[in-house]
Amino acid sequence: MSPRSASVNEELRRRSKERLLQAAVELVGEQGYDATTLGAIADRAGSARGLISYYFPGKRQLVQSAVHRLMHRTLEEALEREPRTAGGPERMARAIDAILGLARDRPVLMRQHMAGLLQAEVGFVPCPEQRRLAELLRDTVARHGSPDVDRDYPMLRALLMGAVFAALLPGAPMPVPVLRAELFKRYRLGWELGVPPDTEAPGGTTCDTDLSRFFATGVPGRPVPTDAAGRPAQSK
Repeated sequence: MSPRSASVNEELRRRSKERLLQAAVELVGEQGYDATTLGAIADRAGSARGLISYYFPGKRQLVQSAVHRLMHRTLEEALEREPRTAGGPERMARAIDAILGLARDRPVLMRQHMAGLLQAEVGFVPCPEQRRLAELLRDTVARHGSPDVDRDYPMLRALLMGAVFAALLPGAPMPVPVLRAELFKRYRLGWELGVPPDTEAPGGTTCDTDLSRFFATGVPGRPVPTDAAGRPAQSK
């Protein structure tokens, strides 16, 4: 058997990393951060545990990257769904609704994510997933007409993080519609924009238990190999 080419090895590594990201999001969302072990993530991904340390310094960094992937892909879907629009107010409304929707629909995952950001030993970890999220939010601020994106993007990020925290505060959560109303008021958005509460959410904004579309674990037109249990087969 001839040795694999560099491109094939790179594709296998990419798919392994994608499976680890997906497994981390799924397990933390199901059972919380503390109950999710690196071994469990590796098992769910069908990968060797050593691959985690190859890609990530530790569990917290892996989970942050995984959640930022879910956030930026959820936001991207919301911004680009049909009918597509370049309008600033509509895109800002969709962005707010997408992030608040994650707090509403995936409370365990997002609560664990917020708690992780406050851990002094790790804190906020810049990564490619986070940078893509930042790019989308900065673009949203620019299209909304900001004269100073460098000033207004951090404020939007802070407001969204604060709203997510308020929605998830144990014992005293604020209703998402109330938080939405405050954010819409600040950005002068009509209530009918985005996805108003009590309306049917368009594609890309619902809480789908199948997260595979956010994680490119396969090659277009080629199925991902699976083992007897139906999990992705471990790369050799």
